[in-house]
Amino acid sequence: MTVAGGASLEWQPRVVETLRRLCDVGRDAASWRRLGGNTSVSHWSLSIPPSRFFVKAAVGDSMGLDAEREGLQAIAATGAVKVPAVIAFWQDEPVTVLVLDWLEIVATGGGAALGAALARMHASTSTRFGWHRDNTIGAAPQQNAWADDWTAFFRDRRLRVQFEIAGRQGHSELARAGEALLERVPALLAGHRPKASLLHGDLWSGNAARLGDGVSAVFDPAVYYGDGETDLAMTSLFGGFDASFYQAYASLAPLADGHAARRTLYNLYHVLNHANLFGGAYAGQAKRMIAELLRGR
Repeated sequence: MTVAGGASLEWQPRVVETLRRLCDVGRDAASWRRLGGNTSVSHWSLSIPPSRFFVKAAVGDSMGLDAEREGLQAIAATGAVKVPAVIAFWQDEPVTVLVLDWLEIVATGGGAALGAALARMHASTSTRFGWHRDNTIGAAPQQNAWADDWTAFFRDRRLRVQFEIAGRQGHSELARAGEALLERVPALLAGHRPKASLLHGDLWSGNAARLGDGVSAVFDPAVYYGDGETDLAMTSLFGGFDASFYQAYASLAPLADGHAARRTLYNLYHVLNHANLFGGAYAGQAKRMIAELLRGR
């Protein structure tokens, strides 16, 4: 058996020995079970009684997993919402390994507790938009170079990048429509001056959950500082968050006027990313969203 990318599993004994050194685990035999992943990263359950861990391993993907490690630590530092604790991380060519605490998930998505926690997390702010390093959004690179202006950041670091990828992948019609939309972004965000909040960055229902002890948690982040509305927008893109989630958030952090109109613009970034990664119907969905935005003000 191999890790994603074709490398052997010779790294697994090192994981076990490292955890026995760092954690209160026994000497019983370790049990590995593959949970899935994608073409570049494999996900594993590792049991060493009485403990269990979630392990991610990748070939040549130190940036993605290292940035995820830092993103989880940044969210944890706010004390606002639970994330899986980072237990260990290393790169030993050609494999990069991230070991996380195991979360006992009861249900995905979120309700009132998560809505309040997200509002508290968004209260952690920066003076600029971006992050100190690039990271990934799913399997795609995400640019986070600092910017003073939110409109310029979202246009150039988010939408423009995705439209350029679409053009290189042969989605010429989508790329042409993108040129017209990029010119309209300043008008679509006119008068909107959000604070630079710490964001999860990839907050769909599969990356949030209620745990067995009733606590809400988030994971698999694509962290940066930006408009908190972008996190809220994505929760509506693939469903899974009930009305109490939005009510609890708004009770602590009331939304600015025009947030519903901005939702389509913010979600376009994720739909474009899906179109570039997976193709299929996402390109058509992106075109419809662009047409809707161009018909607007």
